[in-house]
Amino acid sequence: MEYKKINIKKGINLHYINTDKFKTNLIAVFLTTTIKREDVTKNALISAVLRRGSKNMKTQEEISKALENMYGASFDCGIDRTGKNQVLKFYIESINDNFLPNNKENLLKQSLERIFEIVFNPLIEENGFNKAYVNQEKDNIKNIIKSRIDNKARYAMDRCIETMYGKDGYGIFKYGYIEDLEKIDNINLYEQYQKLLNECKIDIFVSGKINEETLKIIKENENIKKLNERESKYTPTNLEKREIPKQEKNQTDSMQVSQGKLTIGLDIDIKNEDEKFDVLIYNTILGGSANSKMFQNVREKEHLAYVASSSYLRHMNNIFINCGIEIENFEKTVDIVRKQIEDMKNEEFSEEDIQNAKKVIISGIKSIDDEQDSGITYKFGQELSNMEISLEDYINRINKITKEDIIKIAKSVYINTIYFLKD
Repeated sequence: MEYKKINIKKGINLHYINTDKFKTNLIAVFLTTTIKREDVTKNALISAVLRRGSKNMKTQEEISKALENMYGASFDCGIDRTGKNQVLKFYIESINDNFLPNNKENLLKQSLERIFEIVFNPLIEENGFNKAYVNQEKDNIKNIIKSRIDNKARYAMDRCIETMYGKDGYGIFKYGYIEDLEKIDNINLYEQYQKLLNECKIDIFVSGKINEETLKIIKENENIKKLNERESKYTPTNLEKREIPKQEKNQTDSMQVSQGKLTIGLDIDIKNEDEKFDVLIYNTILGGSANSKMFQNVREKEHLAYVASSSYLRHMNNIFINCGIEIENFEKTVDIVRKQIEDMKNEEFSEEDIQNAKKVIISGIKSIDDEQDSGITYKFGQELSNMEISLEDYINRINKITKEDIIKIAKSVYINTIYFLKD
């Protein structure tokens, strides 16, 4: 895999991932902006409205027909919360021209033109978006927000994050809030789109067997030409100093559930970005694999949890422990989870635990190259953190981690919030 980054205009970057491993080209356009309570719902809605139609492809049917004529190319879009940013994501995948019976059709050029048309040249009617599209997508977003409670484990995680951070920055739900939808119409939504397009960080990723004309095609595209240079208003995901809480937060919510959902948010007091690699090993030993302390002690030995695991959210430098438990086992489970955290501080883990953790992590790193979207996600994460590391260097860095490094991390871990969802 050959990676190259080119600045097209100030605030707008092109990322090449040149590889002959796949028979398709995958193009992604990411619009990144600092997540704000007053904008989050509109931005989520913008993503949904853009996919409905553009100036030259006025309906989803026309978009689908255009893609069908490109040997069944596919389009997708969505919303993410990455660190303190909201990211609007758009993808188009098409067959690489080298695998077409007639490689003179230039599907890569057509794909770039289609995705730029959808993202940067929307359907505008009377100084606003199409009213019907906006109203229909408002209903769809409302249903997405309401359905938040359907996945109880995910809901518990979101509520734990909200309790830790408040409804500000990282605590904001990426799809926004129902009460804000009522204030949105086709005119003010288009105004927000224009503001977003002039201020956001724009990253264009092209993954596949790329020809030499790709940069020229992008620079000469009319929709790219009309974009302004900008001071991108986004928040880099570098390590930031946070105050360790003087006391733990506790939050309990009641809902009709058949199983309690326990989520415990941990803060990690580290000093530099490089220590995040050490946290990966720590988390894998704590709860990130089937050999972990959480899985073996909370689930297998004590039979307290149907699910017992932990995940490391690198962008915010938090670990979240998740357990699905019987309601009456809440206090006992919390006690045993605390013991696992204390055991790590007290150096009660082995060299075998470390080696097993390294194998799990390195296996995941090696798999990044196996999927085009994984490769793009990996490079985009590095772009937001201003930290570039090759997969080979990543593996080498993991292999160098010692028990002393992990002990140092263990002694810097503190419980921030204990959240429990019960009936």
